[in-house]
Amino acid sequence: MRYGFIIAALLGCWFTSGIESQVTAGEFNEVKSYLDPAPEWEALPNASGESLTFSDFKDADVLVVAFTCNSCPYAVDYEDRLIHLTDHYKASDKNVQVVAINVNLVEADQLDAMKVRAKEKSFSFPYLFDETQQIARAYGASRTPEFFVLNKDRKIVYMGAFDDDTNAEQASKHYVNNAIEAALKGDRPEVVETVPIGCSIRFLSEREMERFKKKQARQR
Repeated sequence: MRYGFIIAALLGCWFTSGIESQVTAGEFNEVKSYLDPAPEWEALPNASGESLTFSDFKDADVLVVAFTCNSCPYAVDYEDRLIHLTDHYKASDKNVQVVAINVNLVEADQLDAMKVRAKEKSFSFPYLFDETQQIARAYGASRTPEFFVLNKDRKIVYMGAFDDDTNAEQASKHYVNNAIEAALKGDRPEVVETVPIGCSIRFLSEREMERFKKKQARQR
């Protein structure tokens, strides 16, 4: 009987652990899940020159955070769609804002290259650079592009792909757009998480990050 109690206790711990892991992470995101508070960031440099914090977007009823970069073909495929999304809501009476964040540290993705890209494409949204890579880690982002829709309370109501096809003309499920409209109404989106499709974010190891910081310090 004594051993039966021990086994039951162990099984109870196992099931509890499993439930907790499901609560703290989504189906595809290993860090965040539906309605988790969105991680905030301090001042990050914008491709247009100034720095912006998370609180600079506090007035938006819905905030879309897009992790993207210059060098990934998938990210490039979605640039026009992100511009169109931003312009659509700017022209409407709906208070929706979009911010893009790049955390890749290869030369083609660093701030100088971002400034060039933003100017070439006439980005209508802020394009921020986080050379610590911490904000992407905090969101559990793993791909570029990868999108997070935040409601008025800055809780995550959607995360994953923008839509269901890298070819805009073939896309039939517009996950980000649908999540925005649901959030504006205070509703739960029909789809709250999808698999992000894109290039893997090039996260540096602790040692690689130290080398990167030293190199940047020498150049400055």
